[in-house]
Amino acid sequence: MEKVSRRKVLQGAVAVAATALMEMPSAAQTRPASLTARGAPERYTGNDLNYIGMPVGGCFAGTVYLGGDGQLWNWDIFNQGQLGAVSKPGVVFMGDNLNESGGANYVRPSHQISPFKQRYDLHTNNGATENRAIPTGLGVKFGDVTFRGEYPVAKIEYRQADADLEMDLEAFSPFIPLDIDSSSHPATTLTFRVRNTGKAAAECSLRYRFENPALVYSRKTRDDFELVESITSQGVEVGARPKSATPSNRVDQTFEDWSTGQYGDWKTTGTAFGNSPRKVSELPGYMGNLEAGTTYVVNTHETRGGENVVQGDSHKGTLRSKTFTIERDWINVRVGGGNHPGQTCINLVIDGKVVRTLTGHDENRMMWKSMATKPFQGSEGYLEVVDSFDGPWGQIGIGEIIFSDAPRSGGQLDSLPDFGNFAVQVLDGAKVTKDRGFYTVASDFSLRPGEEQEVTFLIGWWFPNNNRSMPGKRNWYANKWTSASNVLDEIRKNWPRLRDTTRLWNKTWYDSTLPFWFLDRTFINTSTLATTTCNRFDEGRFYFMEGIGCCAGTCTHVWGYAQAIARIFPEVERYLRESVDYGFAFRPNGAIDYRGEFGQSVAHDGQASCVMRFYREHLMSKDDRFLKANWSKVKKSLEFLINEDKDKDGILEGPQYNTLDAAWYGPMAWISSLYIGALRAGEKMATLMGDGTFADQCRTLAESGSKKLVSDLYNGEYFIHKPDPAHPEANNTNDGCHIDQLYGQFWAAQIGLPRIVPAKEGKSAMAALFKHNFYADIWDYRSKVRGVRGGRWYAIPGEGGLIMCTFPRGGSETATGRGGDAWAAAYFNECMSGFEHQAAANMISEGLVKEGLTVIRAIHDRYQPNLRNPYNEVECSDHYGRAMASFGAYMSLTGMFIDSPNKVVTISPKTNAGKAKCAFVDAHGWGTIDNRSGTTVREYAYRAS
Repeated sequence: MEKVSRRKVLQGAVAVAATALMEMPSAAQTRPASLTARGAPERYTGNDLNYIGMPVGGCFAGTVYLGGDGQLWNWDIFNQGQLGAVSKPGVVFMGDNLNESGGANYVRPSHQISPFKQRYDLHTNNGATENRAIPTGLGVKFGDVTFRGEYPVAKIEYRQADADLEMDLEAFSPFIPLDIDSSSHPATTLTFRVRNTGKAAAECSLRYRFENPALVYSRKTRDDFELVESITSQGVEVGARPKSATPSNRVDQTFEDWSTGQYGDWKTTGTAFGNSPRKVSELPGYMGNLEAGTTYVVNTHETRGGENVVQGDSHKGTLRSKTFTIERDWINVRVGGGNHPGQTCINLVIDGKVVRTLTGHDENRMMWKSMATKPFQGSEGYLEVVDSFDGPWGQIGIGEIIFSDAPRSGGQLDSLPDFGNFAVQVLDGAKVTKDRGFYTVASDFSLRPGEEQEVTFLIGWWFPNNNRSMPGKRNWYANKWTSASNVLDEIRKNWPRLRDTTRLWNKTWYDSTLPFWFLDRTFINTSTLATTTCNRFDEGRFYFMEGIGCCAGTCTHVWGYAQAIARIFPEVERYLRESVDYGFAFRPNGAIDYRGEFGQSVAHDGQASCVMRFYREHLMSKDDRFLKANWSKVKKSLEFLINEDKDKDGILEGPQYNTLDAAWYGPMAWISSLYIGALRAGEKMATLMGDGTFADQCRTLAESGSKKLVSDLYNGEYFIHKPDPAHPEANNTNDGCHIDQLYGQFWAAQIGLPRIVPAKEGKSAMAALFKHNFYADIWDYRSKVRGVRGGRWYAIPGEGGLIMCTFPRGGSETATGRGGDAWAAAYFNECMSGFEHQAAANMISEGLVKEGLTVIRAIHDRYQPNLRNPYNEVECSDHYGRAMASFGAYMSLTGMFIDSPNKVVTISPKTNAGKAKCAFVDAHGWGTIDNRSGTTVREYAYRAS
């Protein structure tokens, strides 16, 4: 059998990949002998450093990665609204071939890149030539670099066998559970410790060299600015300001607004543009509000022939204007669609060359964007709209085109997404030099033999305009601080507290008897808070995408899986319940719009999870004021679900829209287990509120539903779905073994509710799920699957995972509905880590500890750094919110229950004869809980204010 390189594997078909990857040493072969053993901290070196990108910025402040070599990269702090961290998803949404993965950065993970040039180096008079990480001929060469990541703290060792210097790096942004403000600086800190191990004195200089990143993207289309700097004894702040401009009296020219409904002088090629512009009111409803401003638009999501969502993006073509003479300083275009430079774009072409270009922003909503054309005045050119991309967001939308002497893309310079400033300081003072547009911030010091020097660099940013999420929004930090230097001034002022408390949490989390690998994996996804998945606007609103650039509106069903935020920063989840789900998304009939203003309809799984999440947020509150203030709305939302239960038997049977992007019909264990869990949470809250009548109603319905789950939907091995014959077109799992079949039971264990199904049937179902759906090599299933085709690759051949739905008793041929074209059924073949974490936590709660840990270990092995970024669990996009279900596995393994209003924290560990030492967080503080002595001891390391 011929061996194939990984590069070639990932370019080839799945069959080739399977052959090659089975011959490669897998991460699973290096796993500890026992899944429950404490083990040793995982440390990475050599090629294992290639893909590491640990978020080290503050929460809700953009994305900045720390590489395995200690260099900073990615720098998604400029509000660009990109889909995915750094690079874009694969070329086709669903497919059986790895080249058709649509798996964002899973199949093709990103290496270190940065939108502006910057790097660290250590210089010395000893004359070594380079840093091994990014060779430049500038710095000390450390041949042995070792990375240990303990989010939020990264620890890197730099060693060289024949060198007289050693260096360590500790990197983090301040992170203090229960204090979200102190954990949300748009900044990172890097503390270097350099030791002289030689026999002679050494002159050393730690240097950060960078170019001004202000307007790093807008510079390509604007020239109405100048770069500025402010140098102090502590460091430098760089930014931009407007150039003085001569007012223009020339009126704007409307080049095109598509008002005729025809292309007129424009010429088309291919099939993407059809025979005419699209009437906005006739575009598919799932595209949402385009904010087009016109009756007709150009839109290459071509569905006029009855195409589905995937087929609509597959069309390609061009649309070319007549030739015109450039007479204004700017071409303003209202643009939507995909952000694929050169492939979904509008270009200005002069003398056969593209001189200016604009793309969409991976969103149907249209925004004004501008091309600077002053240098080309008097020249002749034409506009060409291009769609040559057939994968996700393989479309371009074009509205009005206006020639003007002023830009409309955000109006003034200070409204642009990448307008702002950037600062670098050294805690104890710095030397700043400038050379050919690059700044060097240095700390120089001497070391006698045996001496050590500590140097802390502070890096801050201030880019206020959060256009990536909603037009006109500003980042929360823009009001909190006035500049990047102002951010660093506050960190400098409070540095001992911020540093020591961050380190204390890091020590508290790992001062445990639980396995190191398990502590790593269950907390890693908390780092999603420090990516562009999570936003905080200037009015205080917390707002989440599903993943980076993917799916707006703090979606109730995706974020219903997440557990980490509620357990670490409960104030964030209380805000989301009170101000969003039970705030502007709440309707008088009790319905909760599942995407807020972006999806004004109910997702039944999300609706049920909102009730249980509210109860969780009560349990993570100091007292009952949160419950009392919102109970009437929570009760109303549960009454909405009860009204959906037409025969009042505790089982839902009508249309049930859900996280698999379709409405399913008929009784199913998945959604009804959530409904029963919501009823049980309602019963608990009603009792606390003295509403005995409603508590009785909830309990009666829940008891009925639990019985019917077993009598009607348990097949003797696992729980199923009975599709409604009146809706043969709908997705369904029928007799399949579905990963979420007892999702409600997972929730019950997390928040101390009565059981949803009896322990015997619950354990049987989870055992069956592991038996039928877990594969040590996912290719063993994907290569043989029939009936349901396609699916994205979040576990590739040679890797293990828990399949979303298998059909051990048949039924896959009907799962796609009549006609077999229900695209969402392809999800059934996938391994999505958020769902896997939920199921694994449920297995652990049911006593299937080995099985649950095996699933989580498989995820951990898939995200080993020689394969892809360990800190980026990918689903529809990067840093996907559902993956925060991993913290639920921590709660399950420790058997932790928290009732903060009553000051109760207990553990009932599922390993080591029920004994453990581990970290806890409640509303009053955080610390360590230990029951190994027979008496449970709870010690607070930190008390909440």
